[in-house]
Amino acid sequence: MKKAILTTVLLLTLGQIGLAQTNFDKTKLDNYFNALEENNKFMGSVAVSKNGEIIYTKTIGLADVENNKKATENSKYRIGSISKSFTAVLVLKAVEQKKLDLNQTIDKWFPTIINAKKITVKHLLSHRSGIHNFTKDKDYLTWNTQQKTEKELVEIITKGGSDFKPDSKAEYSNSNFVLLTYILEKTFEKSYSDLLQEFIVKPIGLTSTYVFGKINPNNNECKSYTFAGTWKVEPETDFTVPLGAGAITSTPIDLTKFADALFGGKLLSNESLEIMKTIKDGYGIGLFQMPFYKSVGYGHTGGIDGFTSVYSYFPDDKVSYALISNGTNMNNNDISIAVLSAVYNKPYEIPVFTTFNLTSEDLDKYLGVYSSKQIPLKITVSKNGNTLIAQATGQSAFPLEATEKDKFKFDQAGVVLEFNPTDKTMILKQGGGQFTFTKE
Repeated sequence: MKKAILTTVLLLTLGQIGLAQTNFDKTKLDNYFNALEENNKFMGSVAVSKNGEIIYTKTIGLADVENNKKATENSKYRIGSISKSFTAVLVLKAVEQKKLDLNQTIDKWFPTIINAKKITVKHLLSHRSGIHNFTKDKDYLTWNTQQKTEKELVEIITKGGSDFKPDSKAEYSNSNFVLLTYILEKTFEKSYSDLLQEFIVKPIGLTSTYVFGKINPNNNECKSYTFAGTWKVEPETDFTVPLGAGAITSTPIDLTKFADALFGGKLLSNESLEIMKTIKDGYGIGLFQMPFYKSVGYGHTGGIDGFTSVYSYFPDDKVSYALISNGTNMNNNDISIAVLSAVYNKPYEIPVFTTFNLTSEDLDKYLGVYSSKQIPLKITVSKNGNTLIAQATGQSAFPLEATEKDKFKFDQAGVVLEFNPTDKTMILKQGGGQFTFTKE
């Protein structure tokens, strides 16, 4: 949901894959997570199931930093856009019951939306509507914590207009799934929350999955955090904003149960499941493909406030994997690779973290606004205590970790910044690209 750099492809490597192990080295994987916890790299929980049985769980970090409350296996986290998988199941349930048709247009519900007479329910589900993604707007983070009515949110989405002709391509938009939420509620004359419980949660026995309200630590609900030298609590998005695009709370164990049930035919017909799994321009219906070595999984990622998440199901091996974090100071994709490598008996290393400590005064020589002739982007470098902060034009600020003299990184986005204070230059490295910036 939030503006974050999140990978939708879990991981992609080459080579032969072994069958998933039920007797893998759990101690090594525990030690991997202990290393993350000891170095403030990750707070969250993972679960893996095989053949419908949980074979590994691990939870580290704090559910409530301010009160030093440790997270447990029963701690609940906001799952962000993984909610879209649940919403897609509900829409296909409505189709199976002949209450909705995938090819019907949305003008009867939303006549004010541009191209409403050309946009179908399926276009919304597969991100092919062209409807602008309201969470991309610069002002989104100024009002996302406030309650919104359907009328207000539809007005915001209508005002955002269209980014492309319906069905001409696919582009991720949370607006699609907010509108699908309203369609479901009108179709069944029930709240999204009630529909979630009736058609998914109760039939498959989930114990910790529901539409969130205000975070309640007394109900085992985690707050979320970003790391800037210490864990800083994040504001809470109001549930009326993301709705079926991102308003569900759950646990990794519940997510593996959901995946097992979905792909085990307990939620939808085989025909409906095939519709969900059919990938066009990178998008399925509430699902993405997630390859690991030669095995192909299906699932979704999520991000809302300081929460990040991913789940994937590998049909060939009947393996479900889920991770939810309420605070991360590294690339969660690396954690997913480590867990699945353990399960599939592939090599992985327990990371060694080295720290390069700087005082607040040491950072002063890096501060300023940097611009590049290579890309139309300015980066403002500031500091918060003894942590360097970078912010690119139109994007959220992110903390930088010092790794050696004049060198900093932001693991979550794979960013490295190398400064030359004498020349007043900075080199940005990301995704194989290298860009030179000069201090203005």
